[in-house]
Amino acid sequence: MAKDNKILGATPRRWLEYLVAILFGNAIYYKSLWSHLPESLQHQGFAVDPGMLIDFLVCVALYGLIRLGAYLHR
Repeated sequence: MAKDNKILGATPRRWLEYLVAILFGNAIYYKSLWSHLPESLQHQGFAVDPGMLIDFLVCVALYGLIRLGAYLHR
């Protein structure tokens, strides 16, 4: 029987990709975008607001780039 290296349905490599996308996506949002957005679009702490959606979209876009790079590297 083959050993299944999945954690909650994803491989350790995929978890690393998730982590990198979240950490770097948040860094991009807060270091590059946040100060240039109008206050109504800035994420405010632990609130659910439009800024959270923008932050999420940055992380998703970065994850997409990571997956695209992995696909093209094959």
